Amino acid sequence: MKKNGRPEIPRKTIYRLSIYLRCLARLHENGISTVSSEALAKAAGVKPTQLRKDLAYFGTFGTRGLGYDVTDLFKRISEELGTSRLQPVVLVGVGHLGLALLLYRGFEKEGFEITAAFDSDPLRVRDAEIKQPIHGMEELPELVKRQHVKMAILAVPATSAQEVANQLTQAGITGILNFSPIVLSVPEEVMVNNVNVAIELENLSYFTQE
Repeated sequence: MKKNGRPEIPRKTIYRLSIYLRCLARLHENGISTVSSEALAKAAGVKPTQLRKDLAYFGTFGTRGLGYDVTDLFKRISEELGTSRLQPVVLVGVGHLGLALLLYRGFEKEGFEITAAFDSDPLRVRDAEIKQPIHGMEELPELVKRQHVKMAILAVPATSAQEVANQLTQAGITGILNFSPIVLSVPEEVMVNNVNVAIELENLSYFTQE
């Protein structure tokens, strides 16, 4: 698949673009207007050649001897990632994890807004009070369509994850951030990013062994 007539950007490059974006945001907050490819690469933990290769996928940037304009590069990467405007996201599963995600205030700063939350038991008493109403699953298709939502956070138990994923894709969701500890079966055009804390800890455990 190509985007805007350009070759498809590798998934690992997309991940690194997100890291560059955060580095640029910190530079901007510190009043730095230009940055060299060497300095930005070091801040992102990559080699300068890798940085230049990643940015070359969607244009030519920087001025030889002067480096990159921080504001301009931030804007271009934001546009590429689709976060130059607030992106609507729905959350499914308001248990302990889902509740914590709803209470987290950092999403909007990064360009995302949880516009609706869904649960199989929306009236259940939660440990913390939230202002956002929790909807029943039967309301999902209409709300997704009305709010033009394409992304969802899935925070339900493994036993119901596939069923909920089916409902999400049928409603028009094409991107799922999956916190459930199973591999989801979805249509080819749907992208799933899995977040499994136990697996990440296992990886760290290997490297911390004496």
